[in-house]
Amino acid sequence: MRRTLQPPTFGLSIATALGLLALTTTPLNSQQTHAGEYAQADITYGMQVYGETCVGCHGPDGDAIVGVNFRTGQFRNASSDPDLIEIIRDGIPDTAMPPGNYDRSELTALVAYLRTMGDIDSSNVDIGDAVRGETIYRGKGNCASCHRVGPEGSRVAPSLSNIGAIRSAGSLAESLVDPTAAMLPLNRTVRAVTQDGTLHLGRRLNEDTYTVQMINEDERLLSLVKDDLREYTILTTSAMPSFAESLTEQERADVLAFLLTLKGMR
Repeated sequence: MRRTLQPPTFGLSIATALGLLALTTTPLNSQQTHAGEYAQADITYGMQVYGETCVGCHGPDGDAIVGVNFRTGQFRNASSDPDLIEIIRDGIPDTAMPPGNYDRSELTALVAYLRTMGDIDSSNVDIGDAVRGETIYRGKGNCASCHRVGPEGSRVAPSLSNIGAIRSAGSLAESLVDPTAAMLPLNRTVRAVTQDGTLHLGRRLNEDTYTVQMINEDERLLSLVKDDLREYTILTTSAMPSFAESLTEQERADVLAFLLTLKGMR
């Protein structure tokens, strides 16, 4: 279901910030040169964030204010993506541009969208539905059997309570179809075999030179002494299944939309 982008109710800070950035852009005949450099999920999410915080002042095409046009995609005060993120996040001292209260995922998405704004037709972009996504998460996807959101779900896999703030839309989209490629090293499964042959599989919580603490598939907390192990392996293949076949493209977009709402405490 296509989401209609609404005028902002609390987006003055980002609109002001982007307006000041755009006032220093190159001439309007500049062309975008960033096609293919950003994950489509980040661009789509960036369009959503832009629509919720900026479109009321700057319009859907970023050219509603005289002298401002985001579709050029070039900023003299921000030659690189980290520069652009820093300016949006921290603002510019002694100017009308204040810092913005945006998490890592939102900043990544905004940059992706601003850099590619002239390359896409926003009217043809479908944004997933978070309400449907939550239903799939709890039902067909069976995600809560491993993951936890707030007080609900399992602790076998990493908590997703603030995943929408710490992981980009692109990496989350990838994790739904290729979880091994998107897996962070700290989330790898541990395989430990004790001297008596007992096998332990689970998620590593902490490790030092002599011990490792983990939570196993039964959600039991274990502390193992490495000298008592005859085998200790950190697996590089994710235990999470791919949803490339079990969920449709629209269903994955809906789940992604739900995950991006999980911001934890901000």
